[in-house]
Parts: sequence; C-alpha cells; structure tokens
Amino acid sequence: MLLVMTSSVLTPVAWAGTSAWRRPATAPPPAADDHVPAVARGWPVGRRPEILRGWDPPAGPYGPGHRGVDLAAAPGDPVRAVAAGRVVFAGRVAGRGVVSVDLADTGDPPLRTTYEPVSASVGAGDEVEPGGELGVLETPTAHCPRACLHWGLRRGEVYLDPLALLPPWLLRAGPSRLLPLHNVPLP
Repeated sequence: MLLVMTSSVLTPVAWAGTSAWRRPATAPPPAADDHVPAVARGWPVGRRPEILRGWDPPAGPYGPGHRGVDLAAAPGDPVRAVAAGRVVFAGRVAGRGVVSVDLADTGDPPLRTTYEPVSASVGAGDEVEPGGELGVLETPTAHCPRACLHWGLRRGEVYLDPLALLPPWLLRAGPSRLLPLHNVPLP
C-alpha cells in the first residue's frame, strides 16, 4: 500500500502588488514515458553497498521526501558511473561536491543520475563509460548518520528511483547458487 501525504499549508503569492493565497502545486505523476530501463552495469560504490535510506518521492516539488537513495561507503572510496553517458555538471552545490551524468540512449529528455558528496575527477562534457570513476566520496555530511553516497535519478523535473536502473541480479543480496534437480530424466 502506498500512502501519499500532501501539504495543507497555504503559501503566499505576491505578483504585481496583489496578494493571494494558494495551495502549493503538486508534482505531476510520472508519465508513461518515465520508464526506467535497467541500463546500470554496477553499483556506484562497492559491490552491494548497504542501503541506508531508500527512495521516498515527494508529493510535490517542494514537499518532504527523499529524492534518491543513500548508499553506505567510506570517505575516499571511488564513485563510479553506473552507465555510459556525458557529465553535465561537476562542481559544488551548497558546499557539497556533485556530479550529474546524462545517461546515453535513455530518451528525451535523457535520464540523469546525480552523485553527492563527491570530489570530482571529471568535468562537464566528459564522456563516461559504465564503471568509469567520477571521483571519490567526500567526508560525511549531516545528510546521513554515517558516510554515504546520495545517488539520485530524474527525467526532466520528475524524480525517479535510481535502484530501477539496476538489473535484478545486481539487487540480490547474496551470490547466485546452483540447486540440485531431483526427478529430472537424464538425456
């Protein structure tokens, strides 16, 4: 069951000397073309990092929620591109290092992954391959209870679950195992 809470707070709108009150606009629901293909070839940090906090989409553009997932990692760990693409931003936002990558062949507008806090080793315009190093994880911020990478995904202005980029075999917690077959006729 999915519960969505909306804000009942009224916000002032003052345009051209008029004053009015309105409810905040809500984010549009994901459109049918917001399908997320499983294009990732690996995790951005580690083999199967612990997920400290999952994706919790906001009900509106400024509403509470979590617009990505937090993956446990240590400061200095390499942060890697999950899929091929082009770096569209590598710099500091609100004191944190951020890298944003538009993923190749994912539609128009393309899917965009974000990684923070990262000390970037790439720059805007650089092409990256799956597993290519984007930089290293910076020291912890107040965002996580311990060091983590915040990994986000969006198409245009719509936030999406970045875990949807991973194929199912990468999401499994343990190694694959072969099980014995019983009562199967031999060829």
